[in-house]
Amino acid sequence: MNSLAMLVSAGLLLGGCVGYNVRTDGTTRARIGQTVRISNFQLTPLEVLEDSRCPANVQCVWAGRLRIKARMDVGTTTSEQELVLGQDVPAGRGTLQLVEARPHPDQGRTIYPEDYRFGFTYQTRKAN
Repeated sequence: MNSLAMLVSAGLLLGGCVGYNVRTDGTTRARIGQTVRISNFQLTPLEVLEDSRCPANVQCVWAGRLRIKARMDVGTTTSEQELVLGQDVPAGRGTLQLVEARPHPDQGRTIYPEDYRFGFTYQTRKAN
Protein backbone atom coordinates (compact mmCIF):
# COMPACT_ATOMS: atom_id res chain seq x y z
CA MET A 1 0.00 0.00 0.00
CA ASN A 2 1.45 3.37 -0.92
CA SER A 3 1.95 6.07 1.69
CA LEU A 4 -0.95 8.25 0.46
CA ALA A 5 -3.41 5.36 0.74
CA MET A 6 -2.08 4.58 4.23
CA LEU A 7 -2.60 8.21 5.33
CA VAL A 8 -6.15 8.27 3.96
CA SER A 9 -6.94 4.95 5.68
CA ALA A 10 -5.51 6.16 8.98
CA GLY A 11 -7.55 9.36 8.73
CA LEU A 12 -10.74 7.38 8.18
CA LEU A 13 -9.99 5.09 11.12
CA LEU A 14 -9.28 8.03 13.41
CA GLY A 15 -12.39 9.94 12.32
CA GLY A 16 -14.33 8.92 15.43
CA CYS A 17 -11.56 9.79 17.87
CA VAL A 18 -11.46 12.74 20.20
CA GLY A 19 -10.42 15.94 18.49
CA TYR A 20 -8.14 18.67 19.75
CA ASN A 21 -9.64 21.73 18.11
CA VAL A 22 -8.09 24.44 20.29
CA ARG A 23 -7.20 27.41 18.14
CA THR A 24 -4.61 30.07 18.78
CA ASP A 25 -7.39 32.28 20.16
CA GLY A 26 -7.96 29.77 23.00
CA THR A 27 -11.34 28.65 21.67
CA THR A 28 -12.13 24.97 21.19
CA ARG A 29 -14.58 24.35 18.36
CA ALA A 30 -16.92 21.42 17.78
CA ARG A 31 -20.04 20.49 15.88
CA ILE A 32 -22.96 18.41 17.13
CA GLY A 33 -21.79 14.87 17.84
CA GLN A 34 -18.07 15.75 17.77
CA THR A 35 -16.10 15.02 20.94
CA VAL A 36 -13.30 17.41 21.85
CA ARG A 37 -10.83 17.42 24.74
CA ILE A 38 -10.79 20.52 26.91
CA SER A 39 -8.31 20.51 29.80
CA ASN A 40 -8.97 17.33 31.82
CA PHE A 41 -12.37 16.41 30.32
CA GLN A 42 -14.10 15.62 27.05
CA LEU A 43 -17.08 17.57 25.71
CA THR A 44 -19.61 16.50 23.08
CA PRO A 45 -22.34 18.90 21.92
CA LEU A 46 -25.48 16.73 21.58
CA GLU A 47 -28.32 18.98 20.45
CA VAL A 48 -29.61 22.52 20.18
CA LEU A 49 -32.34 23.03 22.77
CA GLU A 50 -33.17 26.61 21.79
CA ASP A 51 -31.95 29.11 19.24
CA SER A 52 -34.01 32.25 19.60
CA ARG A 53 -31.18 34.64 18.68
CA CYS A 54 -32.32 37.67 16.72
CA PRO A 55 -31.74 37.16 12.97
CA ALA A 56 -29.29 39.36 11.12
CA ASN A 57 -30.78 42.58 9.68
CA VAL A 58 -33.85 42.35 11.94
CA GLN A 59 -34.54 44.74 14.81
CA CYS A 60 -35.56 42.71 17.86
CA VAL A 61 -36.76 43.80 21.29
CA TRP A 62 -34.81 40.91 22.86
CA ALA A 63 -31.48 39.53 21.60
CA GLY A 64 -32.65 35.96 22.21
CA ARG A 65 -30.50 33.10 23.41
CA LEU A 66 -28.94 29.83 22.39
CA ARG A 67 -29.02 26.74 24.63
CA ILE A 68 -27.42 23.40 23.86
CA LYS A 69 -27.19 20.05 25.60
CA ALA A 70 -23.68 18.63 25.88
CA ARG A 71 -22.13 15.50 27.38
CA MET A 72 -19.14 15.95 29.66
CA ASP A 73 -16.82 13.06 30.43
CA VAL A 74 -14.48 13.63 33.38
CA GLY A 75 -12.51 10.48 34.21
CA THR A 76 -15.12 7.73 34.58
CA THR A 77 -17.99 10.16 35.24
CA THR A 78 -20.36 11.16 32.44
CA SER A 79 -22.98 13.88 32.79
CA GLU A 80 -25.18 15.95 30.54
CA GLN A 81 -25.05 19.70 30.92
CA GLU A 82 -27.09 22.56 29.51
CA LEU A 83 -24.88 25.33 28.15
CA VAL A 84 -26.19 28.82 27.38
CA LEU A 85 -24.29 31.12 25.05
CA GLY A 86 -22.26 33.58 27.15
CA GLN A 87 -22.82 31.94 30.54
CA ASP A 88 -20.17 30.27 32.71
CA VAL A 89 -20.64 26.67 33.88
CA PRO A 90 -18.42 24.92 36.47
CA ALA A 91 -16.51 22.12 34.74
CA GLY A 92 -13.66 19.97 36.02
CA ARG A 93 -11.21 22.28 37.79
CA GLY A 94 -12.48 25.46 36.18
CA THR A 95 -15.18 27.24 34.24
CA LEU A 96 -16.49 26.39 30.77
CA GLN A 97 -18.26 28.89 28.56
CA LEU A 98 -20.05 28.53 25.23
CA VAL A 99 -18.69 31.67 23.54
CA GLU A 100 -19.80 31.35 19.94
CA ALA A 101 -22.31 29.60 17.72
CA ARG A 102 -22.31 29.63 13.96
CA PRO A 103 -24.10 30.24 11.72
CA HIS A 104 -26.01 33.20 13.06
CA PRO A 105 -29.76 33.12 12.29
CA ASP A 106 -30.79 34.85 9.09
CA GLN A 107 -34.39 35.77 8.34
CA GLY A 108 -36.08 33.11 6.22
CA ARG A 109 -33.20 30.58 6.49
CA THR A 110 -33.40 27.31 8.38
CA ILE A 111 -30.36 26.21 10.36
CA TYR A 112 -30.06 22.43 10.41
CA PRO A 113 -28.33 20.61 13.29
CA GLU A 114 -25.38 19.61 11.10
CA ASP A 115 -24.79 23.29 10.19
CA TYR A 116 -23.98 24.40 13.74
CA ARG A 117 -20.42 24.98 14.95
CA PHE A 118 -19.81 25.91 18.59
CA GLY A 119 -16.86 27.58 20.29
CA PHE A 120 -15.94 26.96 23.93
CA THR A 121 -13.42 28.54 26.27
CA TYR A 122 -12.15 27.12 29.53
CA GLN A 123 -10.56 28.91 32.47
CA THR A 124 -8.84 26.95 35.23
CA ARG A 125 -9.66 28.12 38.75
CA LYS A 126 -6.75 29.78 40.49
CA ALA A 127 -5.42 28.03 43.60
CA ASN A 128 -5.84 29.97 46.85
